[in-house]
Amino acid sequence: MPLSHDLQNDPLSIGEKWLKEGRDVALATVVETWNSAPRRTGSQLVIDADGHFEGSVSGGCVEGAVITEALDVIESGQAKMLDFGVADETAWQVGLSCGGRIRVYVEKLE
Repeated sequence: MPLSHDLQNDPLSIGEKWLKEGRDVALATVVETWNSAPRRTGSQLVIDADGHFEGSVSGGCVEGAVITEALDVIESGQAKMLDFGVADETAWQVGLSCGGRIRVYVEKLE
């Protein structure tokens, strides 16, 4: 049986709602994965300027780093491409030890 798509819990729908409420918002999207990645391509995390977030790009293992980068994106307006993998020392620091790699695009929503 296919999974139903709940728009109330969809990060993009939540981001649109937050924008309508006047919040500054960034959207992080998994754009590429290699080997054993915690989330599939297309997974999203929405973040507001106060650090509130919904969704997931890594099952929790790099969310903190992505949120920190998203706050910079909200402030600067400049999108970022983030790479996490076991070959990257930062990945071990943030907990991506699953053996895979992920690339996450973070952009400000307007």
